[in-house]
Amino acid sequence: MQVEWFDYELPESLIAQTPLKDRTSSRLLTLDKSTGAIAHQTFEQLIEYLEAGDVLVLNDTRVLPARLFGVKADTGAKAEVLLLKQLEEDRWEALVKPGKRLKKGATILFGEEGGTLLTATIEEESDMGGRVLRFSYQGIFTELLDKLGQMPLPPYIKEQLPERERYQTVYAKHEGSAAAPTAGLHFTQEYLNRLEQKGIQLAYITLHVGLGTFRPVAVEDVESHKMHEEYYEVGEEAAQLINGAKANGRRVVAIGTTSARTLETAARMSAEPGKLQPCSGWTDIFIFPGFEFLIVDALLTNFHLPKSTLLMLISALAGRENVMAAYREAVEREYRFFSFGDAMFIY
Repeated sequence: MQVEWFDYELPESLIAQTPLKDRTSSRLLTLDKSTGAIAHQTFEQLIEYLEAGDVLVLNDTRVLPARLFGVKADTGAKAEVLLLKQLEEDRWEALVKPGKRLKKGATILFGEEGGTLLTATIEEESDMGGRVLRFSYQGIFTELLDKLGQMPLPPYIKEQLPERERYQTVYAKHEGSAAAPTAGLHFTQEYLNRLEQKGIQLAYITLHVGLGTFRPVAVEDVESHKMHEEYYEVGEEAAQLINGAKANGRRVVAIGTTSARTLETAARMSAEPGKLQPCSGWTDIFIFPGFEFLIVDALLTNFHLPKSTLLMLISALAGRENVMAAYREAVEREYRFFSFGDAMFIY
């Protein structure tokens, strides 16, 4: 399977640079995965595609202000660090810039005019160009990170947000992500309440988005691509809600590709495939056409980068030809793409 099969032309003008002020005012493209039928709605109309008894699965990860700007201790040269994964209490896997000058043994200082508040030493180089850093500091690390760090917005977004919370879902709870599960950014608490009033159930799982989000597919053959591990948790309450839906022929609707990856990982960790048990761990699951979904029946997602693993995942659910046709129509109708863009519902 060739990576070029998942390419498409996207005018730069369609890349959403800022979030809409009203979370639910996005447009919604719907795709019937059985027939390929496409319709154009508003996000407010999502509720019309959902039925009482459906279980919506939402990723309640919370994004860390994980982008730090400092200087090299020996030269004073500027350095940038993006935290990806906590390995131990003060050891983190991270991406660094400039990578050629930040090798094992280098020390980076972070602080304000009053002095250094945080020091990072590069202990080793990890796979896929990452680094392992050990931090030293006085006080509480998360408080220093909140003070010094910036939200790790994708590289195609050029400006920092005036309000950090706009890059968090309204149900964000467990800190640990290097990026937001962006399908969830469309929801307000009021809209979630409306869904519950209709009889739609909400189940919360956690996947901390890490390095895999930032790595394009760099191989010709899709099946040779290796995903980076990300931490996930599925609790007892979520497992019961999802198992109940599957047992009674009701739909499980994943809100975002991170929720889909978590559910399909957990389904394969269970002693009884397709029936979830509470679990946690690290997943590097890679979903592309030919994959058999055990849990996910429908998916709400944003529009993804060309040749990305996320585009491959939705193609596995809805069929590559259906997805690429939908994307061509989204481009023609000037939908907003990527993290702050419009939404797509596959059912």
